[in-house]
Amino acid sequence: LCVFLQLAALERQIFDFLGFQWAPILGNFLQIIVVILGLFGTIQFRPRYIVVYTVWTALWVTWNVFIICFYLEVGGLSKETDLMTFNISMHRSWWREHGPGCIRRVVRPSSPGIVEDYSYVSVTGCIIDFQYLEVIHSAIQILLSLVGFVYACYVISIFMEEEDSFDFIGGLDTYSYRQPPQEHVELKPVKPVGK
Repeated sequence: LCVFLQLAALERQIFDFLGFQWAPILGNFLQIIVVILGLFGTIQFRPRYIVVYTVWTALWVTWNVFIICFYLEVGGLSKETDLMTFNISMHRSWWREHGPGCIRRVVRPSSPGIVEDYSYVSVTGCIIDFQYLEVIHSAIQILLSLVGFVYACYVISIFMEEEDSFDFIGGLDTYSYRQPPQEHVELKPVKPVGK
């Protein structure tokens, strides 16, 4: 599951870098780090790291729902704004011009007074529009994250059960916390006592 989460985040990270979309780049970076942290917590039996992963997963699902709403222009959001680039640049989704089947043409402006080297891009013939590709990416992230959330909750519950059944005072004794310990413990000297 961690491999699928990492591959999905890395693939998305690459295309967000190509589109200079800084908000998703930051989110993808945090996703990659927290998935590694969750994997480390699982391997090293550290429930706190897995709790951090579960909290982040809830935030990650919320972020991806926002991206879906953003690209489908739900609730007054517009995909034409520079929100994903933190208003730093005019870049948009890389899929806008490079989607499957898209034919990209550069059209020079014909109006006088417009700088000659500034060009407009015309995109036609796309099999699927870029906003739907972004929605598909976010939906895949949500599905993988929900599976990861359920798995993380399961792992946390297993770790908590193991923690409850371990006898911290007696170490790895043969009895558990459910059985009462023996009343008397026979003490044996470590070194033989001198004659």
